[in-house]
Amino acid sequence: MNEQALELLKARLGISTTVRDSYLQKRVDDVIAELENINGLVLDDSDTSHLMFIVDLAAWRYENKDSENAMPRHLQFRLHNLIISNVGVDNE
Repeated sequence: MNEQALELLKARLGISTTVRDSYLQKRVDDVIAELENINGLVLDDSDTSHLMFIVDLAAWRYENKDSENAMPRHLQFRLHNLIISNVGVDNE
């Protein structure tokens, strides 16, 4: 999922070189770790909604790294929906 998320993140940000890959990969890793460890989500590699949420959240964080703005409402809404849909999923 990480490699796919990195490529989609670069496409979303309009980045075609590999110069920022290590930084962007850390952004993706951070988002995945937060979703799994803090929000308790069980991410599914085959679920495109999980993949696209990771990409969108990583892009928002990249574009707003020096901003004190709260997470946009559409991302909050999607996160809440992911959490609700993940209730009862086995955390193996």
